[in-house]
Amino acid sequence: MKKLLAIGEALIDFIPDESGKELRYVGAFQPKVGGAPANVCGAYVKLGGEASLLTQLGDDPFGDKIIEEFTACGIDCSHVKRTKKANTSLAFVALKDDGNREFSFYRKPGADMLMEAKDVDGAWFEDAFALHFCSVSLGDYPMKEAHRKAIDCALRAGAMISFDPNIRLPLWENPESLRNVIWEFAPMAHVLKISDEELEFITGKNDIEEALPRLFAGNTRLVIYTKGSEGAECYTEHAGAFAAGQKVQAVDTTGAGDGFIGAFLFCMARDGVDASSVSMLPKEKMEEYLAFANRFCGKSVVRHGAIASYPSLAEMR
Repeated sequence: MKKLLAIGEALIDFIPDESGKELRYVGAFQPKVGGAPANVCGAYVKLGGEASLLTQLGDDPFGDKIIEEFTACGIDCSHVKRTKKANTSLAFVALKDDGNREFSFYRKPGADMLMEAKDVDGAWFEDAFALHFCSVSLGDYPMKEAHRKAIDCALRAGAMISFDPNIRLPLWENPESLRNVIWEFAPMAHVLKISDEELEFITGKNDIEEALPRLFAGNTRLVIYTKGSEGAECYTEHAGAFAAGQKVQAVDTTGAGDGFIGAFLFCMARDGVDASSVSMLPKEKMEEYLAFANRFCGKSVVRHGAIASYPSLAEMR
């Protein structure tokens, strides 16, 4: 299997010691390594693949913690930069009774936001399966241009591009800025993952089939639509598929969507699906990949944290 690369934020999620309280009323937190691109890498390596994260951390103890945990779980850190110009990003999380979350971010700026295009080397992508990214690091700071260069390098190398908008409105001055940047970058991706909570914000439609004509723009060949416990759908311009979700008692949904796309990308890499063939995925394969990713998430959300909660391939079997 070829290596997965992801670019974007790596941070510390501070997870509350109890659920059902608003953030301002939480008494204690446990630090857990996270960040959406990092979580996707974590899912991919937990299942047996190789993954490398392109990011920047502060020269501080939280950056040390991230490097240590990435190394321990098998994420390649050779492209992780360190800086004294800003601290490692932090995110404080509150968990509602249903396992969903409230966020407060400490990254104004965070070290990841200051990574520059010159820090990205085209040689990293020579044998890459895919490059994955999200929207959290696409604000108007140097990391946005680092994304542009990484995407360009990946496309030149023939790698697949995967984009999960992963909307975090508190990080943006206004919703329209986020919506604009999503539509700026979405057409660059071969694979686009959107959740039911994000669909109307991004497309103005609350029905996935009505939204598909707009989503299939530019390079986009595969649209994945996740609906939590209600399952997930997957579409190419030639076929569609559905797989039921896992009915479990969720205790923490942090990183669940990241785990889903990480598991889905693992399935494609295992079967040799690439940028040139993804548009021809048959319904049966899409159903298989969706079912696998749903099971992966079902095992994750009954544990706390993101990467720490992801099952191994042996557990999946």
